[in-house]
Amino acid sequence: MPLLEIVRTQKTSPQVILDLMTIGKVINKVPVVVGNCTGFAVNRTFFPYTQGAHLLVNLGVDLFRIEGVISNFGLPMGPFQLQDVSGYGVFLAVWKEFAKAFPDRVFMSPLIELLMKNGRNGKINGKGYYIYEKGSKPKPDPSILPIIEECRRQTKLMPAGKPITITDKEILEMVLFPVVNEACRVLDEEVVVRASDLDTTSVLGMSFPSHRGGIVFWADTVGANHVYKSLKEWSEAYGSFYKPSKYLEERAIKGIPLVTILSLFLFFFFLFSSLPNVA
Repeated sequence: MPLLEIVRTQKTSPQVILDLMTIGKVINKVPVVVGNCTGFAVNRTFFPYTQGAHLLVNLGVDLFRIEGVISNFGLPMGPFQLQDVSGYGVFLAVWKEFAKAFPDRVFMSPLIELLMKNGRNGKINGKGYYIYEKGSKPKPDPSILPIIEECRRQTKLMPAGKPITITDKEILEMVLFPVVNEACRVLDEEVVVRASDLDTTSVLGMSFPSHRGGIVFWADTVGANHVYKSLKEWSEAYGSFYKPSKYLEERAIKGIPLVTILSLFLFFFFLFSSLPNVA
């Protein structure tokens, strides 16, 4: 991973930050200075990513359809394969930490625990949402469908007990708009200095497709007002997980972009400076 997050605290001296920026460049990393909070910048911004996907599954959306939508958007793997790769124990531990830090906007699904009770632990033991065999690409495992149905019975989120009707575009937005929303909170709390820092960290730290300009820049191409109105509608239907942040609401109502021209310039500067030199 080329990204290096340098965490500043209230007592961190400017010289220490400058020294660490230099060290980061010496070891061929792209250093970004961030504030001290649960998840720092990258994981803090992206913790709603997998939760949005889980919420959709509990609303009746096909899990592997969600995977396909996200992969077609340009991420190297979907949120469920990402959980397989990272391991369920780690995933649950991180999830619980975010639940403590941000209890007002965390969606806890029982699906992972149900998978573990079924003897699955992702890529670690070769069985998760996918089947992992040496020499073969991961294959979707249809035998998890009864486990998913049990999860849905427990959460009881499907309206009238029936799966919601949804387009691929809506799937993408219901997974990524909460990420944009959290990015707005990170900006509002000054965990990062500028939006380009989040765009850089999203590309280098979460493999967000670089041709889309980073998570905040992409949100501006979609339109802050559309993001805000969509989140507001979903929050009324599905709860506080989708509640728009004040920062996003103010920008949407006033028609102010989330990314400034200077921030955009800095994003592309850091992105291209991180690429290897070609002789």
